[in-house]
Amino acid sequence: MKKLGFGIIGTGAIATMHALAIKDMEAGKLVGCFDIRKEASEKFASKYDCKAYSDLDLMLSNPDIAIITVATPSGLHLEGALKAARAKKHVIVEKPLEVTGERCDQIINAAKENNVLLAGIFPTRFHESSVIVKKAIDEGRLGKIVLCDAYIKWFRSQAYYDSGAWRGTWKLDGGGALMNQSIHAVDMLQWLSGGVESVNSFTDTVAHERIEVEDVAVSRVKFKNGAVGVIEGTTCAYPGMMKKIELCGTKGTIVLEENNILVWDFEEKRPEDEEILKKYGKATTSGGGAGDPMAIDYKGHQRQFENMVNAIENGEKLLVDGEEAKKAVSIIEAIYQSSKNNETVSIK
Repeated sequence: MKKLGFGIIGTGAIATMHALAIKDMEAGKLVGCFDIRKEASEKFASKYDCKAYSDLDLMLSNPDIAIITVATPSGLHLEGALKAARAKKHVIVEKPLEVTGERCDQIINAAKENNVLLAGIFPTRFHESSVIVKKAIDEGRLGKIVLCDAYIKWFRSQAYYDSGAWRGTWKLDGGGALMNQSIHAVDMLQWLSGGVESVNSFTDTVAHERIEVEDVAVSRVKFKNGAVGVIEGTTCAYPGMMKKIELCGTKGTIVLEENNILVWDFEEKRPEDEEILKKYGKATTSGGGAGDPMAIDYKGHQRQFENMVNAIENGEKLLVDGEEAKKAVSIIEAIYQSSKNNETVSIK
């Protein structure tokens, strides 16, 4: 089987998930990694059996690399993604796509101009339980959806924020509990519901020192489908609980806790319902990142990388292309604006 070559920009913590995901792919191979710190790239390359680069242009000139994954701090995604697209490499960018909608647009436009594919990483969408929930909603099993809520009560220690100068900064982190941690649930909520219309929000920094961004946020949300709900996000809730999404309608209710389907109850029963609840009631195989950012399962990344390979080779639709990846960023930007100005903000 032909294997498409991958290159990783950035060799920090999340790059480990990228490398593990690529290693387990049948149609992918890790060819190279880049870091401006030569010793970091060499250490990573030695561990994951690829070529180390401290010159990004040199890695991008390698014809054996077809796909670049961007795993740098959030506010540095733009530079690497633009260079990769202009080098005619397909691009996969770690969440968030970038820290503002305007910067997201620059990446999206660069991919279009250079005729390459662009994906933003939201691995939660690729879990089997997520796909099943989305299908049930699209089939109308909830009836008219009236409430859509997301609760992300996670924990990050002060040491976590102190471990990197970029953490907790607007420039490089793009935000706090929402933009860095809760963005996965924000994306899931808007994807499952069909989109967010407006938000009215409150954010604050209540438990951490030496950070510019929020560690707690609450937003009242109006959805495009007419439903209402809330988004609660924090990094102050010790020891950290798995993210939860609740969707309630006139004919049914679904509750997801990480990848577990806790509630699967409909007015119109189907033969497969009991088996779905049994099988996916305990689908989570990790800590979900609730208290430890590395306690996540890389299989979601692997499925997303495979989606990119299949899109290149077979024309398969990207589940999270650039425009899709931007949506969660736009919602979080609106929440920040709403909190700052004490106003309801519509999502563009």
